[in-house]
Amino acid sequence: MRRFAVLGNPIEHSKSPEIHRAFAEGCQHDIDYQKVLVEVGDFDRVVNDFFASGGIGLNVTAPFKGEAFVFAEVHTQDAVDAEAVNTLWRNDEGRVCGHTTDGSGLVSDLEVNLGWQVAGANILFLGAGGAMRSILGPLCDCAPASIHVANRTPERAEDLVAMFENRGSMTAGGLTAIPDREWSLVINGLSNSWAGDFPDLHIPTISSSASAYDLIYSNGLTPFMTWAASRGFQEVTDGLGMLVEQAADSYQIWNGERPLTSRVLAMLRS
Repeated sequence: MRRFAVLGNPIEHSKSPEIHRAFAEGCQHDIDYQKVLVEVGDFDRVVNDFFASGGIGLNVTAPFKGEAFVFAEVHTQDAVDAEAVNTLWRNDEGRVCGHTTDGSGLVSDLEVNLGWQVAGANILFLGAGGAMRSILGPLCDCAPASIHVANRTPERAEDLVAMFENRGSMTAGGLTAIPDREWSLVINGLSNSWAGDFPDLHIPTISSSASAYDLIYSNGLTPFMTWAASRGFQEVTDGLGMLVEQAADSYQIWNGERPLTSRVLAMLRS
């Protein structure tokens, strides 16, 4: 049986085992996928032990994505852009490879599951943390008209944009100085969306069909989704689809087959 796991701290909340087992059932694969609580400072030992005992692939969640990047011997471009890794495996030479599927998972959810158009869109990023860095490269590859990163600390937004300055039309600034552009897609990565006190931001103009996407997922409306709906956004959603799609990308890397995601997403929604 092929063995996989997700590493994190905390980890009990993780839906990854449920998702990957459902993928395996749909693909008629026999796998074992566990979630593993890793103590801070013990990441390298756990990963080495996993691969030494014949493990095939690992997912990595907070707070170890940066350590996974350092641990990997071979990196994809998305991993280099993000300086973070959520997927580990060994290649034919036995070298540990690292990739992040967050950006590709988001794009699949936006374009395939939701039918939202990224090409030619004016995209507003709220937040400039690691999650936003992980998704920025793949979104740039979709050729949006523009991307603006707004953050509480403008300098951090400017630093993020500078990392991708040759990848498209990008600007940066503070949360109180959002440019007057016809925004068609707003992506939220502000950490306070977890706390239930989403700030009442002033976004000067949105398109008549504007959509809002929260990177976190929830059983109900997130504070950001409630705020966006009250401000006239036509479609609002959380990040559960991104979670499923990024998992499917990991599954394909390890098993050579990308599972169908619609059934799994519907299962989780129910």
